[in-house]
Amino acid sequence: MRHYGTVLVDVESRRPLDLLPDREASSLAAWLAGRPGVEVVCRDRAPFFAEGATAGAPQAVQVADRWHLGHNLSEAAERCVADHRRCLHVLAPDPAQPAPEPQKFEDPSGSPWPRGHRFADRTRVNHATVHELLAAGLSRRAIGRQLRMTSRTVKLLADAATPEDLFQGQWQGRPSKLDAFKPYLDDRWNQGCTNAWRVWEEIVPLGYQGSYQRVRAHFREKRLSPRPVTARPPSPRVVAGRILRRPETLTETEHLRLKAVLVHCPELDALTGHVRSFGQMLTEPQGERLPQWLDAVRRDNLPGLHTLAAGIDRDRDAVIAGLTLPWSSGVVEGHVNRIKMLKRQMFDRAGFRLLRKRVLLYS
Repeated sequence: MRHYGTVLVDVESRRPLDLLPDREASSLAAWLAGRPGVEVVCRDRAPFFAEGATAGAPQAVQVADRWHLGHNLSEAAERCVADHRRCLHVLAPDPAQPAPEPQKFEDPSGSPWPRGHRFADRTRVNHATVHELLAAGLSRRAIGRQLRMTSRTVKLLADAATPEDLFQGQWQGRPSKLDAFKPYLDDRWNQGCTNAWRVWEEIVPLGYQGSYQRVRAHFREKRLSPRPVTARPPSPRVVAGRILRRPETLTETEHLRLKAVLVHCPELDALTGHVRSFGQMLTEPQGERLPQWLDAVRRDNLPGLHTLAAGIDRDRDAVIAGLTLPWSSGVVEGHVNRIKMLKRQMFDRAGFRLLRKRVLLYS
């Protein structure tokens, strides 16, 4: 079970002032009450920190941290996108990306031997490799060692003028028992059934007397044939990430895909406007715009964003201060990482008193 404490840092000097053994509002209030000179309290939006700061230092201005506000915004945006997951199936085509053309095999000899068959293609590759090495001056024995072939295999490949001399009369365009059933196989493939065993069980009662291997080979050929590439719809996290980023940082493809989704879904288009408006307040001192932003959010049907707006409204003064004043609790995160490092140095076995002493003495 994990136990969390509280680190108190002087934001001006960037030095830790104290460690508290818990995250209770009463502990923070008692600490602040003993230091009446505190004027500004930078904190995250946890309710116990807000209660403790209000009780212990009512005169201080509370400043909500901007990073945590941005993090809350990203979580709310992802929830909103997830609520409209069906709208993500609308994708814009990639610009300047022509559809791939099927690979063409040139065979000037007019050979009947099949292309795309595993044995035939492997034989062609081995035949070409052996003849290239022979032309380079290697002996047949050296070729066998390099390609890990037997002397008989090397001799067959080297003596054959063309790969077709090695096929011994196979695949001569003879009719197959499967030919009459290929239209049925193609129909099942187009319907989404790509299980060769299931289709074989379906055609046996229809009169097919061939082997299952022929059906499997036919399906394998269809899998290896060029097919139009269909993109998966992006996940809610990906779309939310594009909404949260600055428009100028998006690539052309990302911009077009996001635009296609927003045109199809008015709710996500409204979400994008709210997110980017809040992003401007995070990067520029425009906290006075927060009330108008909250009103605009409530007018749209975005439950995920309504939850965020309700939480911000409960902490409105601190959020406005965080969007206006230059203070932030970013320095605290650095000290949290340093405290974790000190704990690891003591193999996570240090008690609170020793850890507190090391943190304060180290600073």
